[in-house]
Amino acid sequence: MPSVRRSSAGLVNHNSSLARKGEGYEVRPFPKIRRAYVDVLREGSRRHIIHGLVEVDVSKARSLVAAERTGRVSFTGFITACVGRAVDEDRMLHAHRWGRRKLVLFEDVDVNMQLEQVQTDGTRIVQSRIIRAVNRKTVREISAEIRQAQEVTDMDRRRYRGTMWLVTLPRAIRGLIWRLMMARPWWTKRFGGTIAVSAIGMFGSNLGWGIPITPAPLMVTVGGIGSRPVLVDGNIENREHVSLTISVDHDIIDGAPAARFADRLRELVEAADGLTD
Repeated sequence: MPSVRRSSAGLVNHNSSLARKGEGYEVRPFPKIRRAYVDVLREGSRRHIIHGLVEVDVSKARSLVAAERTGRVSFTGFITACVGRAVDEDRMLHAHRWGRRKLVLFEDVDVNMQLEQVQTDGTRIVQSRIIRAVNRKTVREISAEIRQAQEVTDMDRRRYRGTMWLVTLPRAIRGLIWRLMMARPWWTKRFGGTIAVSAIGMFGSNLGWGIPITPAPLMVTVGGIGSRPVLVDGNIENREHVSLTISVDHDIIDGAPAARFADRLRELVEAADGLTD
């Protein structure tokens, strides 16, 4: 019987003889940081989330972003700005429940974004970053904050250490912390924002949607971008389209306002709102 050894993380691993390629498999410890992701998914699975899949013509917006030779504008920043403006026009889209009988509607639209960072040891992790008051910022300001958030700072390292300490707590205690935070809309806003935007399309190409699990009342998932022929003024043209998934908490938001939000978001994106004078 092969020997085993216990790692510093408390996980039992087979010895190196079983990790050789010739054995057909490799044993690795489950990363501690992923416990934090599991906690978020567990909380999200308790929500009654419905999803809408839409395609939006981004030909004009993409050409304007590409024309920004200074690099001050990112496509993700543009989409985030459009989402913030559309939510600002109907603040019920980011309402948070307070107990059983009340809803809290915030004035600022704070967007929780998932950004990949490379740690000093070369490990790639996804960190949550909150862009505050996107409904009151320009596309360039939002793009600058996103770029800045992708850089690893001392604050990021402290947050990472704090997260690693948190995931060492028993699951029941972590669940209690989550329930306490979600029960207070002001705490939820401070630590998790009021809505979420995920740009998974930056990691792939061609049209395609992502179906998220989220504890947020509204989440917009930016999927892949691809070209397809459409009829424009009687002529067939190849136009670039982005796949957007609009996910809402059905306990708070009905299908009709969610559909109106989707239509308004499409109008803003196709008009390249915020990219033109």
